Amino acid sequence: MSYTSNGSKERQVSSDAFLVSKTDTKGKITYCNMPFADIVGAKSSELIGKPHNIVRHPDMPRIIFKFLWEYIKNKQEIFAYVKNRSLDGSYYWVFANVTASIDEKGNIIGYYSVRRKPNPKALEIIIPLYQRLLDAEKSGGIDASGKLLTQILQEKNTSYDELMNNLQRL
Repeated sequence: MSYTSNGSKERQVSSDAFLVSKTDTKGKITYCNMPFADIVGAKSSELIGKPHNIVRHPDMPRIIFKFLWEYIKNKQEIFAYVKNRSLDGSYYWVFANVTASIDEKGNIIGYYSVRRKPNPKALEIIIPLYQRLLDAEKSGGIDASGKLLTQILQEKNTSYDELMNNLQRL
């Protein structure tokens, strides 16, 4: 664990770890693997049935989660950089892949997320971007951050998906 300039404890996801969790359609955890439970600071059994947003960090812009939910409710996978919070108050960054779990009839029965260590070079871009989005949300709500994100993507002549995946390959 390392400490940032503001005294927060940062946990590092191991480069060979995959943090896996599954939720029901309401976002309650139905499964999590040991690497996920370990970084959160709990036993898997203590996390089952809890809302997945217990790991949500307040530094995460709401617009990113709005994108995430729009994608997965439409049965599309999404990649996103996410800052999560451990139960002891420390935090960790992940590069998350989230998809809907579909039954044999094509109905969404839950959600599945696999997270891995983010590219540190990508975080050099993501952290200030997320701060700008948060500042926009504080002054103008989620609509303001959505407009700002759209503007940034247009300026970069890229889509959200392309940006996320290209940053991971830096």
